[in-house]
This record gives sequence, structure tokens and C-alpha cells, in this order.
Amino acid sequence: MSFNIKTPPGHLGGSIASKSGNADYKAYRSPYGPAYKTAPHFHGITARSAIKYGGMAAGFGGVAGFFALFFFAEVPKVSKDIMQKVPVLGDYFVKEIPPEDNPF
Repeated sequence: MSFNIKTPPGHLGGSIASKSGNADYKAYRSPYGPAYKTAPHFHGITARSAIKYGGMAAGFGGVAGFFALFFFAEVPKVSKDIMQKVPVLGDYFVKEIPPEDNPF
């Protein structure tokens, strides 16, 4: 079977291939073939893949946050407001100026 569709020049009309998704019938499923089901998905993302990639993203985000916290630990505001309140490491971030170094 061949289709010979003539469209006027400059016309961007749809072809048979572009309208093939509008079929009113279901695809044939052989009773002798495998019984398969499609997993429920949202734009191709299944629950299993969302959990898998969400866990990886959470891991990378946690590591990036931990890195950023210790990278900026020497900034006085971060050191005073965040790092001094960490139970085990808090004393390390307390910076006391000796009296002989105080200009006042």
C-alpha cells in the first residue's frame, strides 16, 4: 500500500506519519505472546527510576553541602553562627585574640 499525497508548495500540512498516533483502534496483542504490562510513569519516569536517581541526587547534595560548610568554615559569620555550635568541633572554631595582640 502506498500513499501519494500532494501538498501545495509552502504548505506544512501533516503527513500520514504525523497522524498515525490518532488511531481509534488498539494494537493487536497475540494470545500466544508474552503477557507484558507497561509500568505507570510520568513523562517516562517510573517510581523505581525516581527513587534511584533521587537517592543519588540526595547523596551528591549532602556531600556538596558538607563540602560547602567546611569550605566556608573560616568565614567569621559561618564560624561563629554555625561551626561553634557543632558539639564536638565547636571549640576548634573559637578564635580568641591574646591581650597583647589587641590594639585597644
